[in-house]
Amino acid sequence: MKSPKIGKKTFLRDIPKSGDTFDTFIKEVYEKDAIDNPLYTGRHFLILNEGNRSIVKATKLLEGKLGFTVANTADFVKESLNESKIKDADALFYNELGIALIDIDEDQRVFLEGSRQDYLIEPEKVVYIPDDIPAETEKHSAWGIEVTEALYSQYTGAGIKLAVIDTGFDTGHPDFAGREIITSTFVPDENVNDIHGHGTHCTGIACGSVDMNGVRYGVAPGADIYAGKVLSNEGSGAQAWVLDGMTWAANSGCRVLSMSFGSRVFAGQSYDIAYERAAQFARSKGTVIVAAAGNESKRTKEKFYPVNSPADCPSILAVAALDQALKVADFSNRAINPNGLVDVAAPGVSVYSSWIMPVRNRFVSGTSMATPHVAGIVALLFEKYPDATPAMAEKELRDLARSLPLSPEDVGVGLSIAP
Repeated sequence: MKSPKIGKKTFLRDIPKSGDTFDTFIKEVYEKDAIDNPLYTGRHFLILNEGNRSIVKATKLLEGKLGFTVANTADFVKESLNESKIKDADALFYNELGIALIDIDEDQRVFLEGSRQDYLIEPEKVVYIPDDIPAETEKHSAWGIEVTEALYSQYTGAGIKLAVIDTGFDTGHPDFAGREIITSTFVPDENVNDIHGHGTHCTGIACGSVDMNGVRYGVAPGADIYAGKVLSNEGSGAQAWVLDGMTWAANSGCRVLSMSFGSRVFAGQSYDIAYERAAQFARSKGTVIVAAAGNESKRTKEKFYPVNSPADCPSILAVAALDQALKVADFSNRAINPNGLVDVAAPGVSVYSSWIMPVRNRFVSGTSMATPHVAGIVALLFEKYPDATPAMAEKELRDLARSLPLSPEDVGVGLSIAP
């Protein structure tokens, strides 16, 4: 399986259209971002309508008609999957999801589209870290865990496995000395070490502890940390790497999965079926998934963007960002599409957490920072209610949230509050 060239230019035909609303706005966005920030990798997903029940049939189609070499995630039960391990394969079936990642040329694509009866073909998305905003501030570093009341909770997330899949983690970070951290990388030819910093920052918010001065900044300091690398050192990656990380977290028994990244969604566009399949699988394993709503909006200029993918999936909680005044952050995306709702909000402006060494700690803003606040709170809920299902934990999360005098399309049920 060839790893995608993230810088590869996207074809206009691959942009999803909502009826006839391929308007000037979408065209301008595409032309501006297509080269530096492409929408798709050039690879595709074969999504089986009947899920994994028709994998054998689809495998025979790919092998018999196209001469493909087909790999299957079932071959990696005792080890985590990485694309570098299947370089000779033309297709990879996600056995749990009923989806195949396929590397096809134009003729093969036309053949499959002409032959299809029980599957869909969708382009694989490029995934990005949102444009997080560095924050220079003297604001007390614990404001996020103070306002969510995590600082005062009797729960720490002890015994709860919490996964953050992102740019990896600085495993030698002194703020995490003595803590066991389970890691895995899904980025071909890159180890789990975080060179970017984003993953270390998000992990610190969700389940970090204290800095060198004893100031606490983590929501669930007692949680078991699972750090997966699904984005490259440059902060971008392929959707398949994210699916790898999601299934790894679910199969590892993680009760919470935090995802602070996404792909741009246009007005009228529906959620991604491959992500929703992965989210449903994770929920079947007992995992609650939270994801960043995205940072593209410019509210002060009356510009609003829809909730990003995968946060717009029905089985994933979308998290918006709030500032210290508990107002919606200027950049935080809105529930514009029918399926892309905002579920809850959390601190996302001038948030203090861990960063890769030698910087050690820094302030950053973004829905990326709001998301691990909620992930940490879900870990506290699972500690309090160890037998809770994902649906039960999500209901409790909503019930505990503090209502805000703001629109639900911007903040969902309100500010997430710890038990």
